[in-house]
Amino acid sequence: MLFLPELTLLGSGLIIFLVSLGKAESDTVKNIALGLGACILIAAVMGLRQQGDLFFNAYRVDLFSQVFKFLVAASMLAVLIFGRKLASVKQDVHAEYYLFLFSGVLGMMMLVSSVDLLAIFVSLELSSFAVYIMVPMRDDTGAIKFQMEAGVKYLLFGVMATSIMLFGMSYIYGLTGSTHLPVIVKALSSFSHQPAAVAAVAMVLAGFFYKLAIFPFHFWVPDIYEGAANETTAFISSVPKLAAVALLIRLVNLAGVDQGQTLLNLLKVCAVLSMFYGNLSALVQKDLKRMLGFSGIAHAGFVLLGLLTMQANGYANALYYIMGYVVMNLACFLVICSVAKDGENILIEDLSGLHKRSPLLAITLAVGLFALAGIPPFVGFMGKFYILVGALKQDYILLVTLAAINTAIAIYYYLSVVRVTYCSNPAQQETVEPRMLTTVTALILLTIIVAMGVQPQRFIDFAQAAIQSIM
Repeated sequence: MLFLPELTLLGSGLIIFLVSLGKAESDTVKNIALGLGACILIAAVMGLRQQGDLFFNAYRVDLFSQVFKFLVAASMLAVLIFGRKLASVKQDVHAEYYLFLFSGVLGMMMLVSSVDLLAIFVSLELSSFAVYIMVPMRDDTGAIKFQMEAGVKYLLFGVMATSIMLFGMSYIYGLTGSTHLPVIVKALSSFSHQPAAVAAVAMVLAGFFYKLAIFPFHFWVPDIYEGAANETTAFISSVPKLAAVALLIRLVNLAGVDQGQTLLNLLKVCAVLSMFYGNLSALVQKDLKRMLGFSGIAHAGFVLLGLLTMQANGYANALYYIMGYVVMNLACFLVICSVAKDGENILIEDLSGLHKRSPLLAITLAVGLFALAGIPPFVGFMGKFYILVGALKQDYILLVTLAAINTAIAIYYYLSVVRVTYCSNPAQQETVEPRMLTTVTALILLTIIVAMGVQPQRFIDFAQAAIQSIM
């Protein structure tokens, strides 16, 4: 039972692999993948209360890791549902696409349980290379022709970040003589201010910052978001960030207040630069996916504000915030995948009059954007409120002020999209009718966005319980 979600994913990948060897119909492959995704989510739910260590204590199963596995599985299932048509993925590689999707999710689930440098590296590479392959699988018969360029950029930038991280890991091993995280943290306490230790920690963080799209490891975001298929972008923008945040929380928690001053200063700088760069860049975007990509960089900066407290409450706030962000982001991408004709990219002006063409999708997009902007009573407002209050209690007055300024900047470009959706006549008269499962998913996402905003304490308590399991 300790390894149940991962074993279920392995079995699912094997089934999809066997399907890919034959000539199954595309709809059959999609139905199989959707059923397997539901099984993976059930397995994640069944494993929530499991605890233990595996693989010579390199792999830790606790409530913290199991919560993130549940979130990863739920997010993946949502992407499978509203991206079920795979309209922007090549028709002849649908089975292979799902195979790499499951492989990537397996790596992310392993990553959240890894407490050893080697286990972290293997898990990170498994999750990364599967996603690298998914990007160029976009259909090249339409107007989009740069998916190969996006795939190559994603691969090269990812390999570069991984190389830097691996170089830092070699330094850490040389300094401490161990690859086990608890042992490393204790050993680093004696020479944490030495240049070699500081450089090693910074290089290791590079790999995680790349996954989370933290400045200055954000440069892959706009091109990959725009060049990848809509379904792939929905996956990349949500699921890997959950795994990256989980690992960052583990690392920051192990470092502690006394040993983590250098780490603390690094997080401060990255948080501020990420917020300003992401929001200012999003202001001028015309492609909706690029806009959401840059806004994701800004939201990653807010997540770092929660980690800066280096206390259980701050970690719980960061967990609550990333849960809310994933739900809000998925709501927006549900609309993109449903509205996009033949899987093409969506310009903001293409949403003109969406409230007349599809009222449900229009309200889903509006609620998602309102929440991302931090407008009450949605989860985005409460998430930012808890993050800022936690930072203010630690006397980060300047950081809180800068974050508030960024919130005001973000409101402008988010509400600009809502204005186009509701306050303009439709450029085309075609109605958009989402499938039944997509409709249900949209209603579930809307309910979660509102419920997390109206009753935040229940989710905060849940997050705190998960955090306490690693304290």
